[in-house]
Amino acid sequence: MERVFSDQLGDWKRSCYCGEPRSDSVGRELVLMGWAQRRRDHGGLIFVDLRDRTGIIQVVFNPEINQPAHERAKQIRAEDVLAVRGRLTPRPAETLNPNLATGEVELQVHDVRLLNASEPPPFPIEDESEASENTRFKYRYLDMRRPQSLGPLHLRYRMTKRIRDYLDSKGFMEVETPMLTKSTPEGARDYLVPSRVYPGKFYALPQSPQLFKQILMVGGVDRYFQIVRCFRDEDLRADRQPEFTQLDIEMSFIQRQDLVEIIEGMIYLLFQELKGIELNKPFKVLTWRQAMSQYGTDKPDLRFGLELKDFSSTFQESQFRVFSSALERKGVVKGISISGADLSRKELDDMTPFVGNYGAKGLAWVRITESEWQSPIAKFLSDQERQEILRITAAGAGDLIFFVADEEKIVNEALGNLRLHLGERLGLIREGDYAIAWVIEFPLFEYSPEEKRYQSVNHPFTAPMEEDLPLLDTEPLKVRAKAYDLVLNGTEIGGGSIRIHQRALQHKIFEQLGISQSEAEAKFGFFLEALGFGAPPHGGIAFGIDRLAMILSGRTSIREVIAFPKSQRAVCLLTDAPAPVDPKQLKELGIKLVLD
Repeated sequence: MERVFSDQLGDWKRSCYCGEPRSDSVGRELVLMGWAQRRRDHGGLIFVDLRDRTGIIQVVFNPEINQPAHERAKQIRAEDVLAVRGRLTPRPAETLNPNLATGEVELQVHDVRLLNASEPPPFPIEDESEASENTRFKYRYLDMRRPQSLGPLHLRYRMTKRIRDYLDSKGFMEVETPMLTKSTPEGARDYLVPSRVYPGKFYALPQSPQLFKQILMVGGVDRYFQIVRCFRDEDLRADRQPEFTQLDIEMSFIQRQDLVEIIEGMIYLLFQELKGIELNKPFKVLTWRQAMSQYGTDKPDLRFGLELKDFSSTFQESQFRVFSSALERKGVVKGISISGADLSRKELDDMTPFVGNYGAKGLAWVRITESEWQSPIAKFLSDQERQEILRITAAGAGDLIFFVADEEKIVNEALGNLRLHLGERLGLIREGDYAIAWVIEFPLFEYSPEEKRYQSVNHPFTAPMEEDLPLLDTEPLKVRAKAYDLVLNGTEIGGGSIRIHQRALQHKIFEQLGISQSEAEAKFGFFLEALGFGAPPHGGIAFGIDRLAMILSGRTSIREVIAFPKSQRAVCLLTDAPAPVDPKQLKELGIKLVLD
């Protein structure tokens, strides 16, 4: 039988969305439109679950009400697009569905129109669907019909709308900055766009609006924000996208605390309204040095303890050569103390290759019991060293202590990751807990042995702390930056800094980075010129909208909160981008491909 009833709406007008009817509308004549999720034929009656973005309602085809409509209902298949007209009635008591928002009512259908017939979908359009991520993203338009997939997009919309309203109330103005701009070194590779009008020249897609937002401050905008698309041609990594969305904020005539108060109010409001959670204010503040020393990372997860302890002074005269030799090489000995950890010997041994993934050459451990210290290194520990270990850790019977000895960077990375591993392994992280903190006073520079020069830890427009300015020429690695990150549950959700607003200091920083004055003028001349025309003190911050939406929606991948995400291989599975282009287009651009 041909599955064509009618493909036109005619004079039908939708009364409401499928997820909206309630018992207080019983008796009303309604026209509903949506997709058929499933059809159930009970002999006499045919039931169809009709779905749109708001939810599902059960519609009933009764041959005693309309025999032709009942006959047409026999042809309905999953994902057919329907319009139904009928009367809303209460469900019989035995069929009430408390798991459905519309579970107390149903629509008795008087007429039905098939607006479009669907091919059999490649996977069931249900939250319980087991389709692979690649399949879901190839057919993203089908995946979106599932509440589980559409929900995060709706939350993202509510989040960005609330952000706009909040910043508007604080005197901010949203200003768009160019998508086609000049290629400038900002850390990652630029996506380049060739110019047909100017052969051999290229635009670049922005990695961020950094220079433009600073120029807006020179222009007197004073309080700017933008929810903006950014692009970075980075090597492929899990949960990274070549294009992403950023909340960009910049303010004039401020110090760090002015920005902190604005941002804490915004984050507090988002958690309160979107998750019903009230965060503690003001947020905790850690210096970069404190974070690295206590947690081994500048993105510490503060939902649990297990802070790193420094035992370097304890083992200066140690008989255990692994410790003493590391200290002789100007390294450190640090550890983690765990109360009542019930780990088997095999589990303890498995920790050694784990820390080895982060460069550590080994892992020592001690288990304290009522009568002895159990450990392969126990015989090397003097009574004084044992007393000092107990003083530092406050450990007692049943506790376990891990040690790593090496250069500080390796020790921090190894123990920082071991801390996170143990936090999950021992169930120390409670679902639904949120711990948020500012990390401040990052180093301004780091040294790159490969390039044999200093690099900016944040970016080259970050201002150094005034008290550290005398160190720029003598000990640049000790110079602290007016930089700050906001960290939530071990994830950096935002980062920014107070900027350099004086041209002479900006040139000084470029000089330390190995950027000559002529190179700086060639790459940043327009920006340096702007600084020379009365740039005010200013600073800002940027948040990853994708990451923030992921956290607020309880998802584990940013791909789930992006309407049309790229795969982990940076491919759009829906459109098959990137793809070859017509040779004629390349010729018009003066481009010839040379592929190895």
